[in-house]
Amino acid sequence: MRIISGKYKGKRLVAPKKLPVRPTTDMAKEGLFNILNNRFYFDELKVLDLFAGTGNISFEFASRGVQDITAVDSFHGCVHYISKISTELDFPITTIKSDVFKYLERTTEQFDLIFADPPYNFDQTQFLKIPDLVFTRDLLREEGLLVVEHSDQTNLSEHPHFSEQRKYGGSIFSFFELK
Repeated sequence: MRIISGKYKGKRLVAPKKLPVRPTTDMAKEGLFNILNNRFYFDELKVLDLFAGTGNISFEFASRGVQDITAVDSFHGCVHYISKISTELDFPITTIKSDVFKYLERTTEQFDLIFADPPYNFDQTQFLKIPDLVFTRDLLREEGLLVVEHSDQTNLSEHPHFSEQRKYGGSIFSFFELK
């Protein structure tokens, strides 16, 4: 895993092999951050990283100057690894070990950007539960954005808050906004 831009551009991080993760590829991550870079000032964002896994996306945001990042994952090894790297690199990442859906149901915080990278083998209902909870719980600030990563086997375009999708290799990013 490599940080592609910002203060730690080019830094390679090696996550433990036993983590149950599928990190976002560098090509997909670069495409996503090109889109986000044209829309946001990173140093002003409050970011939520759901199904954070290795922390790949959280680390990229932190390297680019985001000062308020929350990373949520249900696997202890992932949360421990993200916390360890955050401490080593002095990244402003708060880690939370929790089932993502339970976290979304109980949090009262609002975010500028929410990124979710659930397991690709989730069914359509599980994928759609993410934007449903984000919007019914009012977790996005005005002008906020939800990005859900998934495979081309999943179609989220019928959700009322869906705005667009972008494909990078085997990864698709679906974007959701307040309308």
